[in-house]
Amino acid sequence: MGRYYSGDIEGKFWFGVQNSDDGEFFGCIEDEPYEINYYVDDLGRVEEGIKSCKKELKGFLTKMNKFFKEHSSYNDEMLMKDFDITKKKTEQLLKWYARLHLGKKIYKCVKEHGECRFSAEL
Repeated sequence: MGRYYSGDIEGKFWFGVQNSDDGEFFGCIEDEPYEINYYVDDLGRVEEGIKSCKKELKGFLTKMNKFFKEHSSYNDEMLMKDFDITKKKTEQLLKWYARLHLGKKIYKCVKEHGECRFSAEL
């Protein structure tokens, strides 16, 4: 069972990789305790978050983009083998990669609508 977010943007948090409160990384503010309702209108803050994600993924972003383009499903062992990295490094990369994809959705929404609102299941 996955946890979803919905509102101005929609999607599913990465199972076992991404926390429901990941929107806070991009300047979103939590509204309710059982479901996090987010709002952001500061495009600069979102851009800072995306930049930080890319910095953390340095040296792996292109590889990860290629990997996920070629694979519709994955497990940690596949990434560990393909990238010759440890389980801990794999988990860190997946966290930042998932976060980057959320940030890009938030960015696109704020850019197009001036703000972004969404709810995240806990």
